[in-house]
Amino acid sequence: MRRPDQQTTTRSTTDPAPGAGAETPAAGTGADASPGTPPDKADERGRLTAARAAEGHCAGDLTTEAVLAPYLRGQAADFLRSLRLHHEHSAPAESGGHDAAAATRALRRAARRISGSLHTFRAALDPHWADQLRAELAWLSGVLAREHAYANRLTRLVEALHQLSGPALPAARGARSVGGQAAASDAQGRAALGVGAARAGALLERRLTLARTRSHSAALQALGSSRFHAVADAVALLASDVPLAPGTTGRTAEALLEPAERAEQRLLAAVAALPPADSEPYNEAQDAAWHQARLLLRLHRYAHEVVLGAAAPALASCGHALDLHRDAVEAAAAAAAAARTPRIAPATAYALGVLHADQRHEVEAARAVFRETWPYATALTAS
Repeated sequence: MRRPDQQTTTRSTTDPAPGAGAETPAAGTGADASPGTPPDKADERGRLTAARAAEGHCAGDLTTEAVLAPYLRGQAADFLRSLRLHHEHSAPAESGGHDAAAATRALRRAARRISGSLHTFRAALDPHWADQLRAELAWLSGVLAREHAYANRLTRLVEALHQLSGPALPAARGARSVGGQAAASDAQGRAALGVGAARAGALLERRLTLARTRSHSAALQALGSSRFHAVADAVALLASDVPLAPGTTGRTAEALLEPAERAEQRLLAAVAALPPADSEPYNEAQDAAWHQARLLLRLHRYAHEVVLGAAAPALASCGHALDLHRDAVEAAAAAAAAARTPRIAPATAYALGVLHADQRHEVEAARAVFRETWPYATALTAS
């Protein structure tokens, strides 16, 4: 991956220097002003400008050379350091498995932050270089994320099956038993689920373990490919030199504050447009809007790190809720897909149906947590 002003480097990808990839939101989510922006806090610049002023920063110190370039260089160094650790701990010995997984997570973390920053601050950078590197980092992060996602999904579903088939089975969570008839119905449902839970768990384990194994092979193949080495070379160059757009040098606030606040406004608009709290709990068509909000929140968090030099603690809980929402959505889909397996026993299909319903309840719970923890309460008034 060659920059316009540089030759291809031969630097080793293991030189010390340190994902779902670096995700980009769908088109059509931009907004100049969000319906969720509190009128008493909004100004010409927005929250990030106010936050910088409150911390004693002036607009003049917000240059690409002083802020964006060091941030990107630091994330590139984290990427390369994590890559070196991954190589060191990827031996077949079982003792290195945990360290290798931790290194992979750190690798994906750095890749997401680089890619997100290239997306938000594209106008301040060489656009062709930024677009090319962002696409390659998204590919890499996506490949590395799949194995981890399948493993977590299997754990989540198997644990949920154990809980559902135990003595506290919520055959219809949220419904109250009234009298002996309801109690008998609950007992029958618990017994029916107990019959199919073991087989459902075995079916899920076969399907998701196979998917995880294939993802692991794909990740190993990707890490040994010429495409990956080109990405690593490009990140190694980024660790020492950030290619800026012509005319960007010396520009101050508008180079970074304006794109950062556009990212904030897109997030606020997306949150304000989320489906209302009293919408149908099993309306899976609404999931996409929540996934979009999650991606926009991630971009906003990364822009916050660039502009203010630190994470946004107020957004940690709602970001975690959206991660749980994504996990529950994907787990529910996995249960539904397993239930469509040809020629499975009715008890197995029943258990998978209960599991699907349980995970959709988890989807709703995650949405509720997000609404409770979202720091800009008026952004949800439209919901």
